[in-house]
This record gives sequence, C-alpha cells and structure tokens, in this order.
Amino acid sequence: MAERLQKILSQYGLASRRQAEQMIESGQVRVNGEVAHLGQRADPNCDRIEINQQPLQAHRRPTHHYLLLHKPLGMVSTCADPQGRPTVLTVLPPDFQTLGIHPVGRLDAYTTGALLLTNDGDFTFRLTHPRHDIPKTYHVCVEGQVQPDALEVWRQGIWLDHRPTRPAEVTVIARGQNQTQLEVVLQEGRNRQIRRVAQALGYRVLDLHRTAVGSVELGNLNVGSYRALSSAEIEALLAESSVQSPPLTKLPPPSVSHSPS
Repeated sequence: MAERLQKILSQYGLASRRQAEQMIESGQVRVNGEVAHLGQRADPNCDRIEINQQPLQAHRRPTHHYLLLHKPLGMVSTCADPQGRPTVLTVLPPDFQTLGIHPVGRLDAYTTGALLLTNDGDFTFRLTHPRHDIPKTYHVCVEGQVQPDALEVWRQGIWLDHRPTRPAEVTVIARGQNQTQLEVVLQEGRNRQIRRVAQALGYRVLDLHRTAVGSVELGNLNVGSYRALSSAEIEALLAESSVQSPPLTKLPPPSVSHSPS
C-alpha cells in the first residue's frame, strides 16, 4: 500500500518524520530513479526507494524498540557529535546501533535524567509534535531563595522568544541556605526552557534533572543505564500524546524582573 515517503522512512527506522522530511527536501531520496518530493507516496513492495543511493530493502523492516535511558552529565542527545562527545547511542550494544534508534526529543548536555530512545519514527512524531506535547517532570536546583511572586510568574508563564510559555506546575521541594529545590512540570519543550525561564526571573540553575516523561518515571534506573519500556508504558505515552495541549495563555509583556534575595 502506498504511503507518504516520510512515514515509510520513519517506519524503517531511518529517521524521525521531521528528519525524513529534511532528507526528502534536500534531495537525498529517490523513487524509481527520480528525486522525490515532499508529500510523495510510494509502496516499498512495488517502488524502488533509495536513500543516498542505497536501496531500501522492503523485507528488512526492523523490529521497533522503545527504551528509557538515564542520561549522564555531559552526554549529548544526538546520534553523532562532531566534537567527539559521547552520544546517547554509545550506551547501546553494537547490534542496536544499526537499527535507526534515536532520541525522542532532547536533553542538553548538562541536563541529566529520563530520555526516551526508539527507532519508531511514528512514535517519535507523536511524542514530539508541538500540539501534543506530553508533560515532563524535572527536579531543579536554583541558586538563591526563590520568592513567591517569582514562583507565581513561572507558573503562569513568561514571554520567551516573543511568545508566552505555557503554564507550568512549579512546587518548592526544599530550601537551603542559598538554594531552592523545585519540581517543575512542563507541557512544552523549548530549547533550554527551564534554564532560560529561571534566568529571566533572576535565578541561576545549578542542577537540572528530568525524572519522568509523561507517566514513565526514571525510578532507580542507574546513571548511564537503559531499559525497555513495557507495552503498558508505550500505550500510556501514546494515549497521553493524543490529548491536545492547552491553549497558550495570553500574557502582557513583562515589565518587572525578579531577583533572588
């Protein structure tokens, strides 16, 4: 049966749907000898599909894998790194590294904790589409004593990149002499969002650790280790991703800043 090319590439674990679209747009994909175009349909059983001049083997559709990784500090959430830093694939056995497994979203190099990996491009698309972002839970240590008004602003959302962030759940876990431990639940995933929001409110993040993606919790999984998701966890994540994110709150541009005491 003919399907869109980006869906076929993701089903074969060659790329996420977004990556597949980029591959098609850059001319890396051909169908029956002709350069493919975005939105084109094909049937792997009838059409000759080539990616960078390598034919797609219709009978070699890989088994899908769904993993939870406890990402260590300093590891990058990519499949390759030009700077030679360890990537999330380095923790996998060699036979897994040829199956198209990739991270579902990203954590920056200095954020630790729960990161999903898969070679199911449709799963990645469902979990990373901005209209269906599932909640992600973080433990955040910031410098200074976070004041109640700053917490309320964080909860309601602030202007970031010329648009407001979605409301967040922000709870104080503990207070030390010169730091505050918070639990933050986000339902969107902008680049370095927690660090940037904290900075905008006048606080420096000292440590950032993701404890859960949706209902899938990191638990006692050791740093640098991974485990397979259960079928129940996979179904729960897909169910959570089918719920549309709440609309953005309309906020006036901020006129005051919040500084730590």
